[in-house]
Amino acid sequence: MKIRLLIHGQVIPATLYDNSSARDFYTMLPLTLTLEDYAATEKIGYPPRKLDTTAAPEGHAPAVGDITYYAPWGNLALFHKGFRYSSGLVSLGKIESGVALLRQPGKMTVVVERVE
Repeated sequence: MKIRLLIHGQVIPATLYDNSSARDFYTMLPLTLTLEDYAATEKIGYPPRKLDTTAAPEGHAPAVGDITYYAPWGNLALFHKGFRYSSGLVSLGKIESGVALLRQPGKMTVVVERVE
């Protein structure tokens, strides 16, 4: 499932994986979120509802460019740095290029859209 993130007028291409949580997220698109910094490692934002995680693994060790969902808090997490394995973190997809835009400090608005 191809998607794009629009940040400050720039397009960041990404791909969602074929899992139930990613498919559930895909049904919400298009979506506008406010992202904020978290732990100098990721940008986080809250979709309008929690995602289905019934078939998700117990956790994930994120790498640069990973699109994830942190089930305990119900937030989307876009990683611009790698991080250790985290319980409750569900892998949704991968940013293909442009991850450097996420390193800009402070809040930012992102529009997430399907690419048909």
